[in-house]
Amino acid sequence: MNIYADNAATTKMSEAAVRAMTDCMQNCFGNPSSLYRIGQRAKERLEEARLAVADIIHAEPREIVFTSGGSEADNQALLSAAMIGKRKGKNHIISSAFEHHAILHTLKKLEKNGFEVTLLPVHENGIIRLAELEAAMREDTCLVTIMMANNEIGTIQPVGAIGELCRQKGILFHTDAVQAVGHLPIDVKAQNIDMLSASAHKFHGAKGVGFLYCRKGIALSNLIEGGAQERGKRAGTENLAGIAAMAAALKESVDGMDRNNAHQAAVRDYLIQGLSEIPHSALNGDAKQRLSGNVNFSFEGIEGESLLILLDQRGISASSGSACTSGALDPSHVLLSIGRIHDVAHGSLRLSIGEDITMEEADYIIRNVKEVVAYLRSFSPVWRDLVTGKKEFILQ
Repeated sequence: MNIYADNAATTKMSEAAVRAMTDCMQNCFGNPSSLYRIGQRAKERLEEARLAVADIIHAEPREIVFTSGGSEADNQALLSAAMIGKRKGKNHIISSAFEHHAILHTLKKLEKNGFEVTLLPVHENGIIRLAELEAAMREDTCLVTIMMANNEIGTIQPVGAIGELCRQKGILFHTDAVQAVGHLPIDVKAQNIDMLSASAHKFHGAKGVGFLYCRKGIALSNLIEGGAQERGKRAGTENLAGIAAMAAALKESVDGMDRNNAHQAAVRDYLIQGLSEIPHSALNGDAKQRLSGNVNFSFEGIEGESLLILLDQRGISASSGSACTSGALDPSHVLLSIGRIHDVAHGSLRLSIGEDITMEEADYIIRNVKEVVAYLRSFSPVWRDLVTGKKEFILQ
């Protein structure tokens, strides 16, 4: 049996997305900036995709800027908001301790340029507290950037309440919604979102394409200078085939959202129940306020890398955390932010299941994780110290 359980890292392109992409490649290959008919047909397809994306998140088409993915969108959003703040004499930014590195590294860059950053705690359940956010707000706060759903532990933040608070205080609000778009209902107007980042390959689109929603009236700073594409906010000939595929994949994902989420949540809860039977293990993040396809566990006394390799040999593709840091030896900053100590954080497993997961496959995952964890503990010196009492168990 082969089970792909790493959809938070990337998803397989849907048939609808592949059809849209190949159709553009074969029949709509013109440059959208050209004035002749082939180019204008490409321009029409580009704007059709923009309208489709905008409608799904309840935005206006002119508020959508196509990018190369979520990281570019995050960078442009944060740098733009910072420059707006700087012009107003505001240099304070609020974020959370477990954001994606596209956010955290950009914040580090801004700190080097005179900005002050406050990282809110996310607590054991992986959710920020509105009272702490409000307490952190200052007269010189120019931006709040909080992700909609975490890429490792899947916890969902109260974005609507955050947006309302920011609007009351006159502070720009950006959300990294890379893991949420196509999986959660989004209304940028109702949720008071000023800027939002998305990436197509997280909802069965192609890699290398995404979008940034930016509320009209907010001046974006350019990351890429050159031509006048994307209303002058993102130079370079648009990746029309990827954009068309993204629009098709997003529509398909949203159309099936309720059905897919109900099925995935049932399997997710079944996996959580089964893996909780492993002694000295713990679910990371809130059990219910999380993405329907996310299961993240820590197992005391093992190394996550070994667990992944042995599961792969049994046909299970999973992760120990963010794909962007899977080659790093340091434990996940997300797990550390919710209070897991280094030794426990090292022994983590992220399962991000898709809408095609079956209960039979869930049983296979549970059975094999139990066997592999027991095997790894059988020769682990850390586990031996724990069971003999030389060290105390952290996970009860």
